[in-house]
Amino acid sequence: MNDNKLMNRAADNIRILAASMVEKANSGHPGGAMGGADFVNVLFSEYLVYDPENPRWEGRDRFFLDPGHMSPMLYSTLALTGKFTLDELKEFRQWGSPTPGHPEVDIMRGIENTSGPLGQGHTFAVGAAIAAKFLKARFNEVMNQTIYAYISDGGIQEEISQGSGRIAGALGLDNLIMFYDSNDIQLSTETKDVTVEDTAMKYEAWGWNVLSINGNDPDEIRAAIKEAQAEKERPTLIIGKTVMGKGARKADGSSYEANCATHGAPLGGDAYVNTIKNLGGDPTNPFVIFPEVAELYAKRAAELKEIVAERYAAKAEWAKANPEQAAKLELFFSGKAPKIDWTAIEQKAGTATRAASATVLGALATQVENMIVASADLSNSDKTDGFLKKTHSFKKGDFSGAFFQAGVSELSMACICIGMSLHGGVIAACGTFFVFSDYMKPAIRMAALMEQPVKFIWTHDAFRVGEDGPTHEPVEQEAQIRLMEKLKNHKGHNSMLVLRPADAEETTIAWKLAMENMSTPTGLIFSRQNIANLPVGTDYEQAAKGAYIVAGSDENPDVILVASGSEVSTLVAGTELLRKDGVKVRIVSAPSEGLFRSQSKEYQESILPADAKIFGLTAGLPVTLQGLVGCHGKVWGLESFGFSAPYTVLDEKLGFTAENVYNQVKAMI
Repeated sequence: MNDNKLMNRAADNIRILAASMVEKANSGHPGGAMGGADFVNVLFSEYLVYDPENPRWEGRDRFFLDPGHMSPMLYSTLALTGKFTLDELKEFRQWGSPTPGHPEVDIMRGIENTSGPLGQGHTFAVGAAIAAKFLKARFNEVMNQTIYAYISDGGIQEEISQGSGRIAGALGLDNLIMFYDSNDIQLSTETKDVTVEDTAMKYEAWGWNVLSINGNDPDEIRAAIKEAQAEKERPTLIIGKTVMGKGARKADGSSYEANCATHGAPLGGDAYVNTIKNLGGDPTNPFVIFPEVAELYAKRAAELKEIVAERYAAKAEWAKANPEQAAKLELFFSGKAPKIDWTAIEQKAGTATRAASATVLGALATQVENMIVASADLSNSDKTDGFLKKTHSFKKGDFSGAFFQAGVSELSMACICIGMSLHGGVIAACGTFFVFSDYMKPAIRMAALMEQPVKFIWTHDAFRVGEDGPTHEPVEQEAQIRLMEKLKNHKGHNSMLVLRPADAEETTIAWKLAMENMSTPTGLIFSRQNIANLPVGTDYEQAAKGAYIVAGSDENPDVILVASGSEVSTLVAGTELLRKDGVKVRIVSAPSEGLFRSQSKEYQESILPADAKIFGLTAGLPVTLQGLVGCHGKVWGLESFGFSAPYTVLDEKLGFTAENVYNQVKAMI
């Protein structure tokens, strides 16, 4: 055990670096980073197990930071481990810098997650803990890592904490240790003005082991971590009472601690100078790692070398005795798309695409051993039960199955699945009704930003939900989610793949594209109602291009009809009426505009020529298809929240019929 004088010196070093980063950038949040420095210092210098030479080692402990505004604390600590240089700390929040205002996932730098809106980071950790349990059930002690999370008052307040707290407790995630930096101060007020509940009792009620300590005392931090590591039944919450802006001094030399002003702004001027001096640093040269602190972390690096060598040796012995398992573990963490026999999947014609999805999921359950599927209490309705019927749900103490019943918590479920993906070794998918994707948007955005290949399964895709009425009828949701196809990620690629298949056969292709997509999230949008199959001879493989010509289309058409999902079959029906009037028609199924726009200009022009008359039909807002229809066409869509009635009545009343397609197209030409 290290001397506490040295530990306090190291924590002060983190405080100095964090405050100086914010000061130099003239932007950021110094106070929380200064208060939390003691915990992260103890964790990284004495307990966190990772391989400095191989950051991607699958057996490493993970550290998930929830409050991304405390990035100066994380960057400074990682600088002590050698993952960031002091010059990089000086470039905090600057163009092209590896130290952005909120951390972005970079395993090679020791950053396990992008810290987004408060509450998501620790929920990712819950997902990682589930993934670790799933893998340990299959690979035993080779996957024996601990998941650490760091949360602040804001994360505790965000509603998502209820979902993650409930789920972690219900599943008994004893491999999850979360530090709650309870400093009583937030950006614009003291926490007592907005939070009156007993947080400890709340987590105890969820089935957590709760420990309360002085979060600035190394001995109490150590004791709590040790006790948490020894817990074998429950996740542990360590409530650390810390001092916001610990060590900070005002311009007049008085205490600047526990002050809202230090939360979200540089200390500034003489206050900064006095603070750095008070912490034992040099305000004229603050970006320094003290020699004794460098020695502390060098000592830990040497310890880790021995610890990791033992782990690798144990893994080698295990691999020798279990070569097939070892190969499987390597494959799971390779990031490669799984091999699936798509040709063996037989779909029933004329079924709802949610039912067709269930058929595919049944095949995936038997062929993709590292896939986990979740549902927000809708598995028998969103038809993720196609997967569940071939496995069983996670239960406390039993992670041998592969299904996660999340309960009614769409946002928590989505973030947990992202956390599974961040952990690595598993392929995560989750299902709910499409209208409830509204609850998931912040998570979807983070999945896209982090390039995590989570599969989002959304059913009940349109107003044809019918009797449930406007509250359950997705109208604007497709337009919203398809914006992610237009947004580019850091690599310059579409940040998300969105697919709305036209029938059962196209559903299989959509799932194939989703499973092959290992670089971004995928949204799969399925119908509740049955859909007639597209004409015989349709080359469904062409769906991989995002939009393609349906079989039976005419050469040199007078008009092109385009849609996705169940509306394509309505266009087919309308075409029969148009052809009786001698109108030549091309029908285009467009499951993914994003994929289509990724094709060559020549291909795009061959499918939807710029000068063509194009009619689009969408059960969503007309803008959903505007980009495909262009300036010479028109779109028939829905511009209200919908109505409560049987879906066949709604089709008739709202104009989603062959007759209305005929009337609208005739008016165009």
